[in-house]
Amino acid sequence: MPDVILPALNEAAALPWVLGRLPEGYHPIVVDNGSTDGTGTIAAGLGARVVHESTPGFGAACFAGLLAATDDVVCFMDCDASLDPQRLPDVADPVRGGSADLVLGARVPAPGAWPLHARLMNRMLAAELRRRTRVPLTDLGPMRAARREPLLALGIRDRRFGWPLEMVLRAADAEWRVVEVQVPYLARAGRSKVTGTVRGTVRAVRDMGRLLA
Repeated sequence: MPDVILPALNEAAALPWVLGRLPEGYHPIVVDNGSTDGTGTIAAGLGARVVHESTPGFGAACFAGLLAATDDVVCFMDCDASLDPQRLPDVADPVRGGSADLVLGARVPAPGAWPLHARLMNRMLAAELRRRTRVPLTDLGPMRAARREPLLALGIRDRRFGWPLEMVLRAADAEWRVVEVQVPYLARAGRSKVTGTVRGTVRAVRDMGRLLA
C-alpha cells in the first residue's frame, strides 16, 4: 500500500486528526521541517515514521519524504487537516491500477477554507499551466499520487514552493498521463505558512513564476 508523505512545520494540533484518518494500510511519513511545537515527537507517538529535514522549504520536505519512501506508489498531502486522508484512495487508485501516471486532487473548498488571494493565484497558475502544457488541470492541489521511481527520475530541482508546479511541468514534458479528481478542501488547523497570508502567497507566486519564466 502507498506511503503518504506529509511535509510538516508546526502541525502538532492537526496531526492526531490527520494520522487518525489515514486509510488502513497507508503508511505515513511525516517530514518535520524544523518544527518547534513537538510535531516530530507527536507524530512518532502516533505511529508515523518521522524524517527530519533541516533545509527549509516545502520542496525540501517533499523530496526528503520521497527519498525515505519505500513503496512503489507514493502520495503527498498537506498535514494541516485541510485535506481528508480518507480521500487518498481516490487519488492513489488510478496510479495503482495503471490508468494514470500522476493524479492530483482538485480542491472543492468548504466555506471559508480558501482565502480569495490564494484561490485567484491558483486559478491563474492553472490557466497558464493548461496553456503551456495542454494538461487539463484546474488546480495545483497538494494531494497527489505517483510511482516513486519514475517521480525521482523526473529530476525535480525546486526545493521551495515551486515543487508542486515543477512536478507537473516535468511530468507533462515526459508525456505522463496526468489527471485530477475532486477532493473536499476544509478549513485548516492554524494559519497556513503559504496561502494564509498575502506575503506567503507572494513567495509562492515568485517561486512558481520563476519556473514558468
